[in-house]
Amino acid sequence: MTRSVYVTGIDRSDGRQVVELGVMELLTRQVDRVGVFRPLVHDGPDRMFELLRSRYRLTQDPATVYGMDYEEASSLQAERGTDELVSVLVDRFHRVARDYDVVLVLGTDFAATQLPDELALNARLANEFGASVIPVVGGRKQTAASVLAETRNAFRAYAGLGCDVLAMVANRVDRKDRDEIAERLADRLPVPCYVLPDEPALSAPTVSQIAHALGAKVLLGDDAGMSRDALDFVFGGAMLPNFLAALTPGCLVVTPGDRADLVVGSLAAHSAGTPPIAGVLLTINEVPSEEILTLAARLAPGTPVLSVPGTSFPTAEQLFSLEGRMTAATPRKAETALGLFERYADTAGLASRVSAPSGDRVTPMMFEHKLLERARADKRRVVLPEGTEERVLHAAEVLLRRDVCDLTLLGPEDQIRKKAADLGIDLGESQLIDPATSELRDSFAEKYAALRAHKGVTVELAYDVVTDVNYFGTLMVQEGLADGMVSGSVHSTAATIRPAFEIIKTKPDTSIVSSVFFMCLADKVLVYGDCAVNPDPDAEQLADIAVQSAATAAQFGVEPRIAMLSYSTGTSGSGADVEKVRTATELARSRRPDLKIEGPIQYDAAVDASVAATKLPGSEVAGQASVLIFPDLNTGNNTYKAVQRSANAIAVGPVLQGLRKPVNDLSRGALVQDIVNTVAITAIQAQQPTASERSPEQ
Repeated sequence: MTRSVYVTGIDRSDGRQVVELGVMELLTRQVDRVGVFRPLVHDGPDRMFELLRSRYRLTQDPATVYGMDYEEASSLQAERGTDELVSVLVDRFHRVARDYDVVLVLGTDFAATQLPDELALNARLANEFGASVIPVVGGRKQTAASVLAETRNAFRAYAGLGCDVLAMVANRVDRKDRDEIAERLADRLPVPCYVLPDEPALSAPTVSQIAHALGAKVLLGDDAGMSRDALDFVFGGAMLPNFLAALTPGCLVVTPGDRADLVVGSLAAHSAGTPPIAGVLLTINEVPSEEILTLAARLAPGTPVLSVPGTSFPTAEQLFSLEGRMTAATPRKAETALGLFERYADTAGLASRVSAPSGDRVTPMMFEHKLLERARADKRRVVLPEGTEERVLHAAEVLLRRDVCDLTLLGPEDQIRKKAADLGIDLGESQLIDPATSELRDSFAEKYAALRAHKGVTVELAYDVVTDVNYFGTLMVQEGLADGMVSGSVHSTAATIRPAFEIIKTKPDTSIVSSVFFMCLADKVLVYGDCAVNPDPDAEQLADIAVQSAATAAQFGVEPRIAMLSYSTGTSGSGADVEKVRTATELARSRRPDLKIEGPIQYDAAVDASVAATKLPGSEVAGQASVLIFPDLNTGNNTYKAVQRSANAIAVGPVLQGLRKPVNDLSRGALVQDIVNTVAITAIQAQQPTASERSPEQ
């Protein structure tokens, strides 16, 4: 076990930021307090630390992150020797380590550092810090044999200097060689070796980075457009038909500013999604007329159009020398990097080797990490009916880059592609279906008519109903074409869940559909039910909600200790409302005698140990409840919103429970991260066997 992880290398340009980000993600899944230490730093902003601080909401004082700059280190080593240099850095490291559960150490970068034997210095620092080492070997433009040799030699070098090597990483290897390298290294090294292929999107500069590097003037473009990756450069000079044929997805078009035909043509191609481009860069200090720019803005809203004074040749030289960097301002690159690391590294195995100390504390970030990890472990397909909604598309991009699940988006395909192109979003191999033109429409109409024949629904009427994206998506889930559905960012709760009531229906052992919110507080996760569906459940229904909520809590790693809430605790009060809760408590206990259930109980006695000691001493639930069941929707909905706003809690949900297959609703104010979390929850719910799939013993 280790309390610190030291990510290092053997040379520059190894792309180790992918590994640093991946290890940080892994550490923050296990503990709340993760520190960062970089022994030596160059002048200027530290892009990696700023990314880590922004993404993981680090509160660490930046002044404590760095040991010293390279110039100071070189002078100190020259004047007083390596021992003195190491001694100072060790002292500064421990000032950080004493305040954190685990520390991620970012090794030196081998870039013009003027330090002799930099590898040995990293090894010694790791040993003195008591840190385990993950060496990264860069494999770009190298043969498989060269990568194999360098990786083995790097292991011998660090192990020979006494380091505890957690794992080796060969990064940026040619995709065609990746599997061969991984297979051969597995037999030749005594530690795990993860082989990551080269990912063009990580090294591609964003349009914003290009504009900054070239000092370009931004004529058109919004923030989303400027954040697009320039995956290729296409230089304009040919006639329009030949030029359009040369365009590639994600390319930056570079053309003299007087070629209005190429500007309009490339933006029209982007608008049609054939192909979507990153933007247009105009040279020779020529700018199209105001009429052309107005047309360009209408053709492809948000798509950047830049202008530089130089000619195409020197501009090309500058462009080809640029390399994209992960920063706090490039969240898409971070998602791509994490997806790459999680796809090719055994994160579960690495986590067990790190074994950072952990306790009962569960932060919102840890809970969210766990959702994505569990969904990824057994990938399912989730259908998103609101395929043209901007927030849904951004969430889809995150889910795809992190390899969380497979997606189906509903809506007119040309509109989805155009919207995605305008946002600079790559939907990869996502399935796009327009219910109005889908070949499934006829069969879905027949199935829906059969299900609702008792309500007088004919096939002709059903033929129109199933074009509604929520009905179509629900039928996909019912027919096994998708494993779950998430909707509601622009639809009402009723519009989202009514099709599920009609088509999927409730589980055999469940009387009603209900919901829970996962309330992620600063140090724990509570489950609130029902805050979204049932206005005034009776005692039978309230007992059902309690049992369902306990099962949902357990499914997501929250040990269920159930508090049946009321304005009275124990036998201290009476009245119809209290009696309803008392009866529901007895019914829930009779149905699930294995569960820890207390009620009636007031909220303060349920969650505060000191209040519980006075009102219900000796209770297994009082003071430590994790599942809180509200007596009605009015109480539950207001309470969850009050806690969310007043305690700065993250409310994940509503998560529907009681359906045969998972369908979940979103708030119409849902943020992108809310949608990501809800889709992950839906995928996890879908990992459980359905009622028809369970064996009798289950």
